Amino acid sequence: MMPSAHALVEIDVNRGNIEPLPIAITDFLSSGGIGTEISDIVSADLKRSGLFAPIDKGAFIEKISNTDQAPRFEDWKVINAQALVTGRVSQEADGRLRAEFRLWDTFGGQQMIGEQFFANPQNSRRIAHLIADAIYERLTGEKGYFDTRVVYIDESGPRNDRKKRLAIMDQDGANTRYLSDGRAIVLTPRFSPTRQEITYMSYESGEPQVYLLQIETGQRELVGKFPGMTFAPRFSPDGQKVIMSLMRDDGNSNIFAMDLRSRNTSRLTNSNAIDTSPSYSPDGSQVVFTSDRGGQPQIYVMGADGSGQTRISFGGGSYSTPVWSPRGDLIAFTKQSGGQFSIGVMKTDGSGERILSTGFSQEGPTWAPNGRVLMFFNQEAGTGGPRLKTIDLTGRNEQSIPSKNFASDPAWSPLLE
Repeated sequence: MMPSAHALVEIDVNRGNIEPLPIAITDFLSSGGIGTEISDIVSADLKRSGLFAPIDKGAFIEKISNTDQAPRFEDWKVINAQALVTGRVSQEADGRLRAEFRLWDTFGGQQMIGEQFFANPQNSRRIAHLIADAIYERLTGEKGYFDTRVVYIDESGPRNDRKKRLAIMDQDGANTRYLSDGRAIVLTPRFSPTRQEITYMSYESGEPQVYLLQIETGQRELVGKFPGMTFAPRFSPDGQKVIMSLMRDDGNSNIFAMDLRSRNTSRLTNSNAIDTSPSYSPDGSQVVFTSDRGGQPQIYVMGADGSGQTRISFGGGSYSTPVWSPRGDLIAFTKQSGGQFSIGVMKTDGSGERILSTGFSQEGPTWAPNGRVLMFFNQEAGTGGPRLKTIDLTGRNEQSIPSKNFASDPAWSPLLE
């Protein structure tokens, strides 16, 4: 017996083991191949999420020739297409592309959503990501994450003379472009949660300098020189502050916050230890960080003013690079234990620790803006360098992200405006 139509076209993302939803995505009608290109990108986005199983086009019975008419639902039910996407792409008088799509509930026999998007022809991939986000949100109840970008460190050349450039690409690995020329070492880029702006660390003067970079304009601003810094700062949720770890002359590393307008800094920790890798909670009220004050690196949480410093991780091994989920419910981390590196998550009080992925060398988790997927960098034993991967919170959908060269230190953008 088939489930009800209502059950067929909703995905409960809170279930532990989710069967991907069979969905048919037809070639969008267009003059030329642009419609097929857009529908193929939509299909690839949804498939990579692990929540959808696009049906092979060779199984389609009906050939869609008019997207204004309802499809022959029986032709789609017989191939078990529980949802159907049709669409068309046309060009406006001003040269812009207009992409329209409809999402159909085949077993319920009704349209679920219909929208249209406009873009310049060179941004056709972005139209596809926006459509995939709309479908994802309608069927899961969660915001999508496909219309986003990732900034990372592109690594090329021999291992003993590696060129490291700041690079940015779409979340699926397309449209790579370089933001630095490779003449100076750059490290640990971080996205602003409110703007298409990043902070990163550069050694172009021979000592650590932190910059703000406007991605669209290329405008760059020096935040300051910070001897003893090893990671670039992270932004506060409102984008007005950055938080960082600085090593002082006494050999201890402590956490400081800087107001980006006044450039005033305030010290948040004062321990005889190494306190590092701070990350704000999404409401800005708390900070998670790593400290070895207990003997080995573990995860701690404190108020944004440095109050109430509390250890929350107690597992074996050492913890690093904690990052608060944009949903506020989880903290992602890197864990080193038994000669292996793992990417995991825990609740904000340290309970419910779950390891999502383990390998020879992997670290540096960064959250998709919907808090459902993590990206990190991984290096397999015997390979020449790191690559980027994603995994969802079930731990069952690990995917490789293509890049031109080796890639490390990813940071996921907020949704594009």
